[in-house]
Amino acid sequence: MADPAYIVDGVLTDGEAWVGIAHASLSLPAATVTWTSTDDGQTGDFSQYMDLVIVVYARTDGASWPTVKMYVNNITTGALYTSQSLYGDGSAASASSATYNYGGQWNTSGSSEGANIFGCCVYNLFDINSGKFKSMTWNSAGDRDGSGYVEMYAGTVKTQAPITEIDLTGDGADFVAGCQFSLFGVLPRMVA
Repeated sequence: MADPAYIVDGVLTDGEAWVGIAHASLSLPAATVTWTSTDDGQTGDFSQYMDLVIVVYARTDGASWPTVKMYVNNITTGALYTSQSLYGDGSAASASSATYNYGGQWNTSGSSEGANIFGCCVYNLFDINSGKFKSMTWNSAGDRDGSGYVEMYAGTVKTQAPITEIDLTGDGADFVAGCQFSLFGVLPRMVA
C-alpha cells in the first residue's frame, strides 16, 4: 500500500487542509450521487479525515421547490436525523426543528423554475470518525427569478459509527445534467 499524500519519504508533512476526494459533474440525469470510503489509506479513505465538506450545485426535474436529501451510512429509517433551521426569502423569515429518517434536506430549483437556475448548498460534517453522534451544518440558497431564498441548518445523525458512505438524492426526482457535486476531506494539523 502506498503512503498517503501527507507522508513524504516516511515523514509527516503539513499539506493542504482541504483535500479534494471526489467530484461529479453530471452529463446525464441521476437519481442519486453516492460516495463510499475506499478504506485503503488513500485520498478516498474517509478514515484519515477529521471532517468532510460537500459543495453542491443542483437542480432536479421535480416540481417547484424539490427537496434534496442526504443519507449517511445508508441510514434510511428510525428518525435518526434531527435538525433545526432558519429560512428567509427577503420578505419573511421562519425557524423550525424536526426529526426525520433522512438528513441534510434542502430545497433546490426544479422544473417550475427557469431552465438554467440551480440551487447551491455547502455541507459540513464534523468529527466523522468519532464514537459520538455526528454533527453537521449546511447552508443553501437559490434564485427563482426574483424570489430567492437562503436556508441555514444544524443537525445530528444519531449514529456512533464512522461515516463511510454519503448519498444525496433528489427525493424521487432526478438531478439534471449540469449538476455538480464536490467532496472534500479536512485533515487534522499534521505537524506542530
